[in-house]
Amino acid sequence: QVQLVESGGGLVQAGGSVRLSCTASGDIFTINPMAWYRQAPGKQRDLVAAITSAGTNYADSVKGRFTISRDNAKNILYLQMDSLKPEDTAVYYCYGELPDYGMDTWGKGTLVTVSS
Repeated sequence: QVQLVESGGGLVQAGGSVRLSCTASGDIFTINPMAWYRQAPGKQRDLVAAITSAGTNYADSVKGRFTISRDNAKNILYLQMDSLKPEDTAVYYCYGELPDYGMDTWGKGTLVTVSS
Protein backbone atom coordinates (compact mmCIF):
# COMPACT_ATOMS: atom_id res chain seq x y z
CA GLN A 1 0.00 0.00 0.00
CA VAL A 2 1.03 3.58 -0.59
CA GLN A 3 0.16 6.42 1.78
CA LEU A 4 0.41 10.13 1.07
CA VAL A 5 1.11 12.76 3.77
CA GLU A 6 0.98 16.48 3.01
CA SER A 7 2.92 19.19 4.83
CA GLY A 8 3.85 22.84 4.43
CA GLY A 9 0.51 24.54 4.86
CA GLY A 10 -0.08 27.53 7.08
CA LEU A 11 -0.91 31.22 7.13
CA VAL A 12 0.66 33.49 4.53
CA GLN A 13 0.04 37.03 3.38
CA ALA A 14 -1.25 37.81 -0.08
CA GLY A 15 1.62 37.99 -2.53
CA GLY A 16 3.66 35.53 -0.54
CA SER A 17 4.85 32.02 -1.30
CA VAL A 18 4.41 28.57 0.17
CA ARG A 19 5.77 25.19 -0.83
CA LEU A 20 3.68 22.14 -0.11
CA SER A 21 5.17 18.69 0.10
CA CYS A 22 3.53 15.31 -0.24
CA THR A 23 5.59 12.43 1.04
CA ALA A 24 4.72 8.99 -0.25
CA SER A 25 5.42 5.87 1.73
CA GLY A 26 6.28 3.11 -0.66
CA ASP A 27 7.69 3.23 -4.15
CA ILE A 28 6.68 6.50 -5.78
CA PHE A 29 7.44 5.06 -9.19
CA THR A 30 4.24 3.09 -8.84
CA ILE A 31 2.20 6.27 -8.48
CA ASN A 32 1.38 7.92 -11.79
CA PRO A 33 -0.08 10.38 -12.34
CA MET A 34 0.09 12.53 -9.21
CA ALA A 35 -1.77 15.73 -8.56
CA TRP A 36 -2.75 18.45 -6.13
CA TYR A 37 -6.38 19.28 -5.51
CA ARG A 38 -7.89 21.92 -3.26
CA GLN A 39 -11.17 22.46 -1.53
CA ALA A 40 -12.27 25.83 -0.25
CA PRO A 41 -14.94 26.11 2.46
CA GLY A 42 -18.35 25.31 1.03
CA LYS A 43 -16.97 24.42 -2.39
CA GLN A 44 -16.16 21.24 -4.28
CA ARG A 45 -12.71 19.75 -4.51
CA ASP A 46 -10.97 20.96 -7.69
CA LEU A 47 -7.84 19.99 -9.54
CA VAL A 48 -4.98 22.46 -9.09
CA ALA A 49 -2.10 20.78 -10.90
CA ALA A 50 -1.12 17.36 -12.18
CA ILE A 51 2.12 15.73 -13.25
CA THR A 52 2.39 12.70 -15.53
CA SER A 53 5.10 11.04 -17.57
CA ALA A 54 4.01 13.34 -20.41
CA GLY A 55 4.33 16.58 -18.48
CA THR A 56 2.32 18.92 -16.28
CA ASN A 57 -0.97 20.74 -16.44
CA TYR A 58 -2.56 23.41 -14.30
CA ALA A 59 -5.90 24.96 -13.55
CA ASP A 60 -6.27 28.29 -15.32
CA SER A 61 -6.55 30.07 -11.99
CA VAL A 62 -3.02 29.07 -10.95
CA LYS A 63 -1.13 29.05 -14.25
CA GLY A 64 2.05 31.09 -14.02
CA ARG A 65 1.90 31.16 -10.21
CA PHE A 66 2.06 27.50 -9.12
CA THR A 67 4.58 24.83 -10.07
CA ILE A 68 4.18 21.11 -9.53
CA SER A 69 7.19 18.82 -9.41
CA ARG A 70 8.23 15.46 -8.05
CA ASP A 71 11.43 13.98 -6.69
CA ASN A 72 11.27 10.26 -7.26
CA ALA A 73 14.52 9.66 -5.35
CA LYS A 74 12.97 11.17 -2.21
CA ASN A 75 9.40 10.00 -2.86
CA ILE A 76 8.08 13.57 -2.61
CA LEU A 77 5.62 15.57 -4.66
CA TYR A 78 5.83 19.36 -4.41
CA LEU A 79 3.62 22.33 -5.12
CA GLN A 80 5.40 25.67 -5.19
CA MET A 81 2.83 28.41 -4.81
CA ASP A 82 3.84 31.99 -5.56
CA SER A 83 1.95 35.28 -5.76
CA LEU A 84 -0.69 33.86 -3.49
CA LYS A 85 -4.15 35.39 -3.39
CA PRO A 86 -6.86 35.20 -0.72
CA GLU A 87 -8.90 33.05 -3.10
CA ASP A 88 -6.17 30.41 -2.93
CA THR A 89 -7.25 29.72 0.66
CA ALA A 90 -8.23 26.06 0.84
CA VAL A 91 -7.30 22.63 2.08
CA TYR A 92 -4.82 21.18 -0.37
CA TYR A 93 -4.86 17.46 -1.04
CA CYS A 94 -2.28 15.22 -2.62
CA TYR A 95 -3.61 12.57 -5.01
CA GLY A 96 -2.04 9.64 -6.77
CA GLU A 97 -3.08 6.80 -9.05
CA LEU A 98 -1.64 3.34 -8.56
CA PRO A 99 -2.00 1.60 -11.92
CA ASP A 100 -0.42 -1.64 -10.66
CA TYR A 101 -3.22 -1.94 -8.10
CA GLY A 102 -6.06 -0.43 -10.10
CA MET A 103 -6.76 2.13 -7.40
CA ASP A 104 -6.01 5.65 -6.28
CA THR A 105 -5.07 7.25 -2.98
CA TRP A 106 -5.49 10.61 -1.24
CA GLY A 107 -3.65 12.39 1.52
CA LYS A 108 -5.55 13.92 4.42
CA GLY A 109 -4.87 17.48 3.31
CA THR A 110 -3.05 20.56 4.56
CA LEU A 111 -4.66 23.96 5.09
CA VAL A 112 -3.32 27.04 3.35
CA THR A 113 -4.76 30.37 4.47
CA VAL A 114 -3.92 33.51 2.52
CA SER A 115 -4.65 36.77 4.32
CA SER A 116 -5.35 40.01 2.48
